Amino acid sequence: MMSLPIPFLTIGLLMASNIFMTFAWYGHLKFKTSGIVTVILISWGIAFFEYILMVPANRIGHGHYSAAELKTIQEVITLSVFAVFSVLYLKEPLTWNHFVGFGFIAAGAFFIFHKWA
Repeated sequence: MMSLPIPFLTIGLLMASNIFMTFAWYGHLKFKTSGIVTVILISWGIAFFEYILMVPANRIGHGHYSAAELKTIQEVITLSVFAVFSVLYLKEPLTWNHFVGFGFIAAGAFFIFHKWA
């Protein structure tokens, strides 16, 4: 596993962790009749697997990426995963204003990663 390039491994683990976290945070919205304690406990159980992936991703990626760059990658992945989740799982459409907002976040990522010499 460690023979994979650091960016590939880091981003892959971050993507996988985000899938778990998105389901932990938002998956219960389709089950509004379930009790809040039940959905909290299930969400914690799902989030456990997110942490199993997130912590190594940050540990492996730090040094190749700065902490600010890791967080930026995380946020871009989070929005990407959430956009797909929102449309496919929750059946909620994305509208033009969502794309404008995502574009501003992408612009922020550009400023984080651009080398200003």
